[in-house]
Amino acid sequence: MNIAIVVLYLLAMLAFGFWGRHRTRTSSDFLVAGRRLGPLLYTGTMAAVVLGGASTVGGVGLGYTYGISGMWLVVAIGTGVLVLSLFFAPAIQRLRIYTVSQMLELRYGSRVATQTSSIVMLAYTVMLCATSTGAYATIFVVLFGWDRWLAIAIGGVVVLIYSTVGGMWSITLADQVQFVIKTIGVFFLMLPFALNAAGGFSGMSSRLEASFFRWDGAGVQWIITQFVVYTFGLLIGQDIWQRVFTARTPVVARWGGTTAGIYCVLYGVAGALIGMAAKVALGPIKVRDDVYAEVAQNLLPIGIGGIVLAAAVAAMMSTASGALIAAATVARTDVVPFVASWFGKRVEVDTTVNHEHDVRGNRVWVLILGVVAIVLAIVVTEVVAALTIAYDILVGGLLVAILGGLVFRRGTGAGAAVSMVVGTVVTLGTMTVLEINAAAPLDGVYANEPIYYGLIASALSYVVVSLVSPRTPAPVLAAWDERRAGRGFFDAAADPRTATLRTTAPTASGGATAADDDPADRPTR
Repeated sequence: MNIAIVVLYLLAMLAFGFWGRHRTRTSSDFLVAGRRLGPLLYTGTMAAVVLGGASTVGGVGLGYTYGISGMWLVVAIGTGVLVLSLFFAPAIQRLRIYTVSQMLELRYGSRVATQTSSIVMLAYTVMLCATSTGAYATIFVVLFGWDRWLAIAIGGVVVLIYSTVGGMWSITLADQVQFVIKTIGVFFLMLPFALNAAGGFSGMSSRLEASFFRWDGAGVQWIITQFVVYTFGLLIGQDIWQRVFTARTPVVARWGGTTAGIYCVLYGVAGALIGMAAKVALGPIKVRDDVYAEVAQNLLPIGIGGIVLAAAVAAMMSTASGALIAAATVARTDVVPFVASWFGKRVEVDTTVNHEHDVRGNRVWVLILGVVAIVLAIVVTEVVAALTIAYDILVGGLLVAILGGLVFRRGTGAGAAVSMVVGTVVTLGTMTVLEINAAAPLDGVYANEPIYYGLIASALSYVVVSLVSPRTPAPVLAAWDERRAGRGFFDAAADPRTATLRTTAPTASGGATAADDDPADRPTR
């Protein structure tokens, strides 16, 4: 029965892929769901993409190990969504762009200095997709008894098909189902069944150590690290920003995201409580990431356990599909033109001339990078280590330049470029030194110091270089202000869903003013 439910879920995901295909006619439809998501769809898709395997399976395991303080990983993720939604999402939504690198180019007026960030973003999203692909394959290994490579291949193909066929529309529809399944599985099935098996809160309080009920039971240093890594990472990840781009209005982006953030916090508390109850009801379990599956198979009736296992698969697939389309967007929009420029070639990505051809181009990139992620998940044994390196560079090297562009008006392109280089070098340098002197392999990779030192060095260099370098040109800042305010004009001849947002009105002769020559407004973007 459990197997049948999971199989039915996988078939439903494929069906949503072909359903979403009928709503995908333009590049905007494929990459950002036509920028048309209302509050319900937006809240569901945002919650689905941020709550992956680490939040669902990992959150229960952390509760089993540390007690209620195991919630902080997921709470840190929820905090990131809340901060992004309340303070940054409305402005980001008004920009009408597709990638984080495009935002940097708009803000600083420097293409070379900012497109370097796209290489890091591509590595991060591909490794995130590969990690999630390998994670949900573990469920298939338990359920079906498959070899690991076969479980990864079959699960990866399911995600690849519905993401390639329908793009963000298919992913959004799948996310809604995944959101519902996770909500039912965690809040209405796992939590009450696990608490009942443990004898309720009174049973847990009498059999668990006092540290399991302390907010800092996992250690203050560990808790701080969760906020530094996950909260900051959520603020600048392409996979998260791309969901913000799907919102219909700035109001939807702010309050739909806020609702998703609150949901994440409650999700974290529920996961920790389930883990605590499992500690009492199931006793010793060697690997904490196995706690989730043990609860599903041993504390829940057959059939209901299948829904819970489907919830775990849903959590991981939503993250994998979100990372996959983010990787494809960055690769085609930013990385390919950037790399081509090294060889003196110009690659143009025109999203307005031939919509059918453009959608086909996006599908090709999703397909290519999906295959790459599947192969990496099968071949690379230390995918998590690779993701950690990419994540540390993302936060240590890029965070300051991205957030600085949003909040520090004196920030310059030179400051952003130097901060990226310095932050990345310090992060990787610290990681290398610690790894050379580590007592065990990969201890240096998983250490906290690289990201701390990288952030400090990046922040200092950004502020100092920005203050001593020439100010950002006034026309660039003026164009940036217009974009942030959403006061541009659309080209009426273009599809309103894909039209380029102009920063000034056309002149009487039909041309554009000087400030209108914004890099992100050109058809190549």
